[in-house]
Amino acid sequence: MKINMTCEEYEKMYKRASKDSASAVNILKAFLIGGSICTLGQGLTAAYTAAGLGRETVSAAVSVTLIALSVLLTALGVYDRIAKHGGAGTLVPITGFANAVAAPAIEYKTEGLVTGVGVKIFTIAGPVILYGTLASLVWGIIYYFIK
Repeated sequence: MKINMTCEEYEKMYKRASKDSASAVNILKAFLIGGSICTLGQGLTAAYTAAGLGRETVSAAVSVTLIALSVLLTALGVYDRIAKHGGAGTLVPITGFANAVAAPAIEYKTEGLVTGVGVKIFTIAGPVILYGTLASLVWGIIYYFIK
């Protein structure tokens, strides 16, 4: 189906359908939400360190805790509500990635463990794993020849 429309008509339709975003407010919200996630990570670091864990163990424990919280909040539908207000602030790498992996898996769980969860969980994770592995391989080769 072809729609006959001039550029001017399209621009008018676009402007009616698009609403202006409050950039300053969105930036502030993203900063506050992203900062809160990072502050939580720093608080967890302090708590795990105070509990006597070693440096490497603390790093792993903080990562696992943030991932678990992100997946739990995604499953409960809370992460999406936070992201609605926090926008890019919720893309803090580890929590955003956990949400991006968990959300499709949760959404497609009704289609079964293999064809639903098993397939959809790698919609986001697959390319990241692929290109992360390739990048580490290339960097490893470069590092080998430099040393």
